[in-house]
Amino acid sequence: MTRRRLSVAERREELLRAAVEQIEARGVAAVRISDVASSLGVSNALVLYHFSTKEKLVAAAFAFAAEDDLTRLRALLGRRTTALRRLRAAMRWYAPTGPAKGWRLWIEGWAVALREPALREVARGLDRQWKAAIAGVIAEGVAAGEFECPDPEGAALRLTALLDGLAVQLTSYAGAVPRSRARQWVDEALARELGPVRQR
Repeated sequence: MTRRRLSVAERREELLRAAVEQIEARGVAAVRISDVASSLGVSNALVLYHFSTKEKLVAAAFAFAAEDDLTRLRALLGRRTTALRRLRAAMRWYAPTGPAKGWRLWIEGWAVALREPALREVARGLDRQWKAAIAGVIAEGVAAGEFECPDPEGAALRLTALLDGLAVQLTSYAGAVPRSRARQWVDEALARELGPVRQR
């Protein structure tokens, strides 16, 4: 049985999925072009045709992995319900105690991004999108009179920084923080940022 010829877009997606799997298995620093190629039974040259360097492949793989999370975030924040409910759902989903995957991948990526400009730009762009989405819903809640928050952008930065920090603790240091305590801290931080919530 002959294998169907993939379009350029399909081939890129196949390579990116394989790159994410190899990064998760080997780590960002250790993964090689040949690991990705051999996992699919293709040549190194084919991988390099689509991504001219390992750095570009890794950066694209991180963007690809994050797009699922961003799509899920946009779906949660786009629901037809109160801003408060949407924020709580997003925070609980994205928190390292929730169902969002890939925290180990991102922690490694942050470390490598200190030295790799291409990955640093991807990570920075994704971080901005996340904060902007959270800040936007906080601003909607303020405009609707649900709660008070004089600085939605600052609140989004503080909330996401808490989630990122908890992810490092829970992922890198097993048992350092009980998961129930981390969930409690996230809920308390959200309550502090939003001030008194008006019953609707």
